Amino acid sequence: MNPTNLQLVGTILFALAVCHTFLVSKIQHLAHKYPEGSIMENLLHFLGEVEAVFGIWAAIFIAYYSATEGLMIFDADHKVVGGALRYLEQDLNFTEPAFVFVIMAMAGTRPIIVFAEKIILAISKVIPLPGRMAFYIASLVIGPILGSFITEPAAMTVTALILLDYYYSNEMSDKFKYATLGLLFVNISIGGTLSHFAAPPVLMVASKWHWGFGHMITNFGYKAVISIVVGTFAVAFMFKNELKGKLEIKAKHDNWMEPTWWITLVHLVFMGLVVYTAHHMVFFLGLFLFFLGFAAVTQEYQDEIKLKESLLVGFFLGGLVVLGGQQAWWLQPVLAKLPDLALFGGSTALTAITDNAALTYLGSLVELTDAKKYYLVAGAVAGGGLTVIANAPNPAGFGILKSSFGKDGISPIGLLAGAIGPTILAMICFLVLPSLGQ
Repeated sequence: MNPTNLQLVGTILFALAVCHTFLVSKIQHLAHKYPEGSIMENLLHFLGEVEAVFGIWAAIFIAYYSATEGLMIFDADHKVVGGALRYLEQDLNFTEPAFVFVIMAMAGTRPIIVFAEKIILAISKVIPLPGRMAFYIASLVIGPILGSFITEPAAMTVTALILLDYYYSNEMSDKFKYATLGLLFVNISIGGTLSHFAAPPVLMVASKWHWGFGHMITNFGYKAVISIVVGTFAVAFMFKNELKGKLEIKAKHDNWMEPTWWITLVHLVFMGLVVYTAHHMVFFLGLFLFFLGFAAVTQEYQDEIKLKESLLVGFFLGGLVVLGGQQAWWLQPVLAKLPDLALFGGSTALTAITDNAALTYLGSLVELTDAKKYYLVAGAVAGGGLTVIANAPNPAGFGILKSSFGKDGISPIGLLAGAIGPTILAMICFLVLPSLGQ
């Protein structure tokens, strides 16, 4: 391992960014010591936004890159052949951050949320348990499994908004909130493995390794479903006293209008087209502009579109892409040398401090046996709930639910504690259950 100066600085800044994510609540607390609306208060609030962390450190890295290598280096034909801009434009791919921004904004609209609520409510009525507990179980089972078809960021947005309305807005204990948050993050991470296009860590390797629908369901999907169901029932019964009683359908304000079937259908078509063209940023961004126009026309059936929240999540992931591109020098040798079971445990642990999509992508650059491929991806998705940076959709759920945790926001230690149980359960399912059709 002989890293260049750029790689070394990139890794140091990446480590500082990870440390920064653990300090955001303390920075937010500092902000309250300054007059409201002052420059210092606003600056500290910005530095305390977990979604801004990686973007901030990525900007510092690009500034260092520009200072040492130049911003743009041209050849005789005036083509950019070096410098920071070349790194951003030619070495990196920002399609996934853009996709998460668009799909999160679409999935957070009133027609999609109401549609998802109706599906989950109908299924919860079949579960022979008290109303609040049945709806809780249905939300945390059906929402994440839907992620295999509408993509994980969309599933995270929908499920988190439902949890916010029905559980996090009520007087629930912090212990319940953290246990549910950890369960949500893990369930979303593994729930996208029924297909080959929905979970970012699977998407990164599926085409190269020729993994299709059949392979995903028989090797990963059914194991993930078992883990999701068992884990959700376990957490629900742990907090049965907080989940007892009938489900109270949230009251709508006087001017609230329920979206008509055709408005919901148009939303679903827009989302379907964005998912179908997920690798083609120019097309789905154009679609999104048309979608914003449609939402403006049907404004009386809409809530305010969550553009700021979605952009912050996109900014977070963009920063992760910039800094993640400098981690191959140490990650690839580590992945190549680990034996099968150590790779499984190692990828679960490494996911917590990197990003599971970056991890599997770097693994795909190394020659791996079929067993190692399985353990790499299984570990990456199992560990996807341990931290906010572990899985691309996590910042979306984090951004939606953080206001329910008081002025200091979500504690990374609390999230880790809430996710440990479901993570171990997912690891056991992926390790013990046999792959079908073999």
